[in-house]
Amino acid sequence: MDSKPRPKVIVVMPAYNAELTVERTVRDIPQGSVDEVILVDDCSKDRTVQVARDLGLTVVAHEKNTGYGGNQKTCYREALKRGADVIVMVHPDYQYDPRLVPFFTGYLTTGVCDVMLGSRVRTRAETIGAGMPWWKYLANRVLTTIENVALGQNLGDFHSGFRVYTRKVLETIPWEENDDGFVFDSEFLAQAAHFGFRIGDAPIPCRYFDEASSIRLGASIVYGTKTLGVLVKYWLNRLGIVRYRIFASRAAGTTSPVVT
Repeated sequence: MDSKPRPKVIVVMPAYNAELTVERTVRDIPQGSVDEVILVDDCSKDRTVQVARDLGLTVVAHEKNTGYGGNQKTCYREALKRGADVIVMVHPDYQYDPRLVPFFTGYLTTGVCDVMLGSRVRTRAETIGAGMPWWKYLANRVLTTIENVALGQNLGDFHSGFRVYTRKVLETIPWEENDDGFVFDSEFLAQAAHFGFRIGDAPIPCRYFDEASSIRLGASIVYGTKTLGVLVKYWLNRLGIVRYRIFASRAAGTTSPVVT
């Protein structure tokens, strides 16, 4: 009989103005599939914090807005502090289907992958039918293709907000050095590839509606440009031309000059 303890699974929710959707999101997480849900509120202007507390979630409220990446940093610090073995990032805007949490964590707890992403792009018709704007779909396809080639991966959607990590991933990758904005996610996957972690993905239904958060066109252009910049840094670092802090191990110090 296997006496190995069950891994502790913690869901983290980076929240901003999610009052209308957080309850639906939490209710759809299969009962018994996670040990704790931590919501980090980034100075919402609505009742997100109160609703989350009424639901019995562990709530951390920022005193000032830190941005999407900055919010995630608090999420991961809190999850590690509470002893998480597997960390699941679920947006509390009900855009990604949380019913699939136990299926995605299974890829990690069985040792198949170290990182799992929920892919919104199973087919073009399904993705557009779910409400993803055509320009966002095209940008996703182009950027994902470039990232797969640059990082040696074969993922269907590099820009998913539904992500699952093992504790070892968060203890190895220097994510504190990452940007506090949306490009945090692109940096994280480049780091995961750099450190040799096994990255996988599986389809996940995604919803687009008024209450669901979504990056706008102008911000998307900035995000896409910064993502391409991350790939340039990845290769400059890999070739030994420039050393970047985002690719320096958390555990090991460095004596060579690094840049941000």
